Amino acid sequence: MKQQYESLLEQKLGICTPSPVQPLHLDWPGSDRLHLFVKRDDLIHPIISGNKWRKLKYALSDAVHDGVNEVISFGGGHSNHLHALGYACMKLGIQLRAMVRGDYREHLTPTLTDLQNWGAQLHFLSKAEYQQRSDPAFLHKYHHQYPDALLIPEGGSQQQALAGVAEIYAELTQQVDVIMTPVGSGGTLAGLIHANAAVELVGVGVLKGEGYLEQLVTDLLPQPSHQRWQILHRFHCGGYAKATPDLLRCCEDVKQQCGFQVEPVYSGKLFFALAQLLKENYFSAGSRILILHTGGLRQ
Repeated sequence: MKQQYESLLEQKLGICTPSPVQPLHLDWPGSDRLHLFVKRDDLIHPIISGNKWRKLKYALSDAVHDGVNEVISFGGGHSNHLHALGYACMKLGIQLRAMVRGDYREHLTPTLTDLQNWGAQLHFLSKAEYQQRSDPAFLHKYHHQYPDALLIPEGGSQQQALAGVAEIYAELTQQVDVIMTPVGSGGTLAGLIHANAAVELVGVGVLKGEGYLEQLVTDLLPQPSHQRWQILHRFHCGGYAKATPDLLRCCEDVKQQCGFQVEPVYSGKLFFALAQLLKENYFSAGSRILILHTGGLRQ
């Protein structure tokens, strides 16, 4: 019965899966030693794209199945997660209460303007309040105030997200040795780890979070995994949503060489890391490397 809800949900939202896997032809130093591919999760949907859909799929499916009519979630003023969730809730007739870090009432960002236009209720939290977003005592007041609402964590990273992300493996039609993915809230990497596939996983931290990001991932895993994984922390370019001229040049180079765009917050930093790792001969010659384009572009 739930599979029927999942299928209807995808139809109603216009989700396109499986996303294609394309060969990557790059003239970067070291690329000729490897077989490079990119999984175009950015093509899943123009708004609910990439890992945003994969992490929300089962939470939204359960919400529709259970007749949930209100959702609470958290994010910043430019949150791709809130943007994707807000659009999905609008299409599904669910009220979204977006708990936003910072007070943007006088100057709404384009993301928040879209959310408002889609019928979301915006609640602005101070930095101190927002830091408590995972604290049970803090969340209790929302459960008390909105007892029938479903709470989805920041970034959509929760237990239900793991199964959606793990479906990436089922969509692959070729064998790969390494999968590279950006890491922000940990859900995508945790889902890939949870599947326990015979693939090495390399995460690229998009923010300053050595130790913190590893803990986020570990906390999401219901049990220990034997899969090989790591997070590289030298490619965040100064922090979340920070960019350097080299990073921006890399994003432009990907567009020119590959014919698709990457943004500098998530997938851009992934390709920036790839360029440096290729130069360093980081991977064994002949390895098949899959780059996970997690979306994030506004189309």
